[in-house]
Amino acid sequence: MIIPCLNEEEAIGAVLERVPSYVDEVVVVDNNSSDRTAEVARGHGAKVVREDLRGYGRAYKKGLGVATSDIVVTLDGDHSYPVDAISYLVEAYDHLGVNFVSASRFPQVSSMAMDFKHLVGNMVLSFVMSILFLHRVRDSQSGMWVLSRRALEKMKLESNGMAFSEEIKAEAILNKAIGFREIPILYSSRIGREKLLPWQDGWANLVFLFKKRFFR
Repeated sequence: MIIPCLNEEEAIGAVLERVPSYVDEVVVVDNNSSDRTAEVARGHGAKVVREDLRGYGRAYKKGLGVATSDIVVTLDGDHSYPVDAISYLVEAYDHLGVNFVSASRFPQVSSMAMDFKHLVGNMVLSFVMSILFLHRVRDSQSGMWVLSRRALEKMKLESNGMAFSEEIKAEAILNKAIGFREIPILYSSRIGREKLLPWQDGWANLVFLFKKRFFR
């Protein structure tokens, strides 16, 4: 399991406490936090690696580079994704015949869990991604996935920022040997301060989608 974290001292302990006992490796990537994220994660038995250069994609690439499991599960460290859904997603992965399963926060997202601008932004990005890559994508920005090591080996992942989330899905869609499916989950409000910059990140993600599609 890989969990990227930036100043998630308030939430990471609660996340790690819920990780199922059958998960044999938990890698927390401390993305140059200024709080006690790393200390709390180590205290809960996680393997902590540090990525000094901040960036969602950089943190994930660091974690993917040190993880050793054949099956990789990911989620954010802010307690917004349901850790209890890991078994549900892994079971879906085992039965769907694909090497990448993404948790979708839609259509079951609570109005209390995602504010209006994030909801609209995600809907726009997911719609554009669906059109560009000719595959229905409900939640292009989801950060909870189950994928195989062999799927990673077939991917060309370049984004260092928030667009990494849509890039890894695009790679799975474009490569028929990987395969891509989405499974709905229940999403809740995060714990701690939000890191996303809605307009800046949203525009950057939109531009990245076009670059990924036409200049891959």
